[in-house]
Amino acid sequence: MNHIVHNYGLHVGNIRVTGVSGSSLFLIGDNKTVRLQSFFDTPPESLIVRTQGPVVEEGNVSIEQNVGRKNNKND
Repeated sequence: MNHIVHNYGLHVGNIRVTGVSGSSLFLIGDNKTVRLQSFFDTPPESLIVRTQGPVVEEGNVSIEQNVGRKNNKND
């Protein structure tokens, strides 16, 4: 993608970033080359690694109805 922007007389006095989403790029001014990288800042002890258990296929499911019972609010 080619995108041309002319920032003539650009002046930035103050910037406050209150939060960053999963992936962000914040630019002020002109850049000829942008190289993006990504990493997680989650501590290693919070990572849970385990194998997935065997897949169990479900059998037939029967649904029993309340026979002979009325659905009254006074029950």
